[in-house]
Amino acid sequence: MSAAEALTSSTYGTSDTQQLGRVYDMLTADEALDPAPRYYLVGSVEEDPVELPEEIYQVLRRAVEAMQQGLSVTISPTSQSLTTQQAADLLGMSRPTLIKALDGGKLPYTRAGSHRRLALMDVLDYRDKRRQEQYAAIDALSVDVDETTDIEQTLTELREARRAVAAKRRAR
Repeated sequence: MSAAEALTSSTYGTSDTQQLGRVYDMLTADEALDPAPRYYLVGSVEEDPVELPEEIYQVLRRAVEAMQQGLSVTISPTSQSLTTQQAADLLGMSRPTLIKALDGGKLPYTRAGSHRRLALMDVLDYRDKRRQEQYAAIDALSVDVDETTDIEQTLTELREARRAVAAKRRAR
């Protein structure tokens, strides 16, 4: 396989569902163990196994999971530098919303002529940071409720929590 062929998008399916099931079972069987299991790739020389990095394990795990559900899998290489549209798609937001975040200094970027380029790692870090903020907001707006809790008291606590989050947002 040439280097150019290796870097194009490729789609894969499976016909051997029994073998795929065995691979899936092996990858998922030890997930609850602590410490996490380690996986190795064994080549033609069994004395030379290579431990799979976590990222490659996750790619393999997701590919096997999708194929187990009867789906095909496409591997598509992505540049380490993204356009604003690619970054917006990855973040699940509109391009204008991303541009506001860039202009607000929330995400670093470089310019290539009149075009903005974002580093893939910066976009992934921003995505993780946004998720943590969203989880924190959900936690801030949650109230413990049980069968003995007065509903009016619960509603009052929720209103107070919403006011606190709104005040925090306005202070930014």
